Amino acid sequence: MFGLGLRKQVYFDSNATTSVSKKVRKKMCSVLKNCYGNPSSLYHSAFDAANILLDARSSVAQAINAEPEEIIFTGSASESNNMVLKSLTDYFYPEKKKIITTPPEHPSVINTLEYLQKKYDLEVEFTPIDRYGFVDPAELDQMIDENTFLVVCMYVNNELGTIQNIREISKITGKHKALLLTDCVQALGKIPLDMKRLGIDYASFSAHKIHGPKGSGALYVKKGSPIGAFIHGGHQEGGLRAGTEAVHNIAGFGEACKEVPALIERYTASGRLKKRLIQGVRKTRSDIVLNSPEQDCLMNTVSITFPGTDNNIFMGMLNLYGIAVSAGSACSTPENKPSHVLTAVGLSEQAARETIRFSLSGRTTERDIDYAVKVIDNYFSGKTPQIGMVSPGQLNEELLFHEELYILDVRFGYDRYFIKSLPGAVEIPFFSFRKYVRKVPKDKNVFVICQSGMNSPLVAYYMRAKGFRRVSFLMTGMIGWKFMYPELYKRYGGKDVTTVSE
Repeated sequence: MFGLGLRKQVYFDSNATTSVSKKVRKKMCSVLKNCYGNPSSLYHSAFDAANILLDARSSVAQAINAEPEEIIFTGSASESNNMVLKSLTDYFYPEKKKIITTPPEHPSVINTLEYLQKKYDLEVEFTPIDRYGFVDPAELDQMIDENTFLVVCMYVNNELGTIQNIREISKITGKHKALLLTDCVQALGKIPLDMKRLGIDYASFSAHKIHGPKGSGALYVKKGSPIGAFIHGGHQEGGLRAGTEAVHNIAGFGEACKEVPALIERYTASGRLKKRLIQGVRKTRSDIVLNSPEQDCLMNTVSITFPGTDNNIFMGMLNLYGIAVSAGSACSTPENKPSHVLTAVGLSEQAARETIRFSLSGRTTERDIDYAVKVIDNYFSGKTPQIGMVSPGQLNEELLFHEELYILDVRFGYDRYFIKSLPGAVEIPFFSFRKYVRKVPKDKNVFVICQSGMNSPLVAYYMRAKGFRRVSFLMTGMIGWKFMYPELYKRYGGKDVTTVSE
């Protein structure tokens, strides 16, 4: 395709999620078929299910050098983080009121702390970090006082690949008798983990990052560390998380953990491929900026800023050629905001919107790297067919009502409450657009709009891949157009709009 031969499928977003391995699928299917008993009941099939939970708990514990009784199964790492933050605040407040964390933490930490600040008179302080997101242990040491009951610091940053010196940080928290919660989601399966050596009090994990199933997480709670019930009800998970366990998911997590040593070997080997990717991209664009550190960084992860390149347009083009990448954490992409991690380490909002994260897997090959570099080179050398970009100023009344124009509004539902659509637009849910595009006439000039111009390029490039030759999108989205033509918006906004529901 376009001088590249057959289009490949290349997956460079392993930090967002991973495919479920064959062994995990086989284990889960066997459990679903043969072990349907409730593990809390007292009969043969229930005993089988209970033993599966015991085996999985042991496998997770072994993968991180912990004791099985220190493992609590949850629905996700986000739930694990919530459980610690909320229960410890309940436990210590109001005698102690201070939590210290780092600016690039996962949204499940940042947003939960914001919630707790509103509910309690809670102090939340953020440690200074350098341009790669590293915490200075000496500065943290100065911040902890007698009012501090918890420090939250992720082990490995999901966007930059930065690996913190958690052992040193745990020594400092231990000296001050403060507890330490560490998000270990990106660490599991990529670097060796030893809870006993690291000195962590709480650690969160997620199965789907290590070729396990989604909807299965775990929380490590060091023996003797306080923890309260998160879901009240039955006795499951030691009375801390009520509800019948998802035995098949937990079994899948346990099976995935058995493969952790092999995973670490494969991820370590991906360092050579990451270097090949960086070198290849540099030959195409000598002005790229690497946001990931050279030392103490995941072997599979690199964050690259491409100056002057809108990352959503860039991602849409890469998707056209079967290459999956990310602009940041998958947990915050619908917010139409630049990555908080990148702005926290000093990038401007513009630079953050020009940044792509590549996270390789253990299955990435040299051919994958070379293919991606060729696609990127063709894009920046002008060999790639471009998608039409319409500025807000170009979308005047004449173009707005052109008979060949088919307006496709792919905004989220809550966006439409704030700004009405263009007249005659067809509104479809963003996450469902692939089901609808088959009904869009290919003889029309398809014009894709969204709220801020972030999602429409992805849809436009997807449609180009599906055979639409006349497709364009509105730069800066409806926000920009409303600002440019307030009178046209007042006169025509929301007129004759067709809404397609889920």
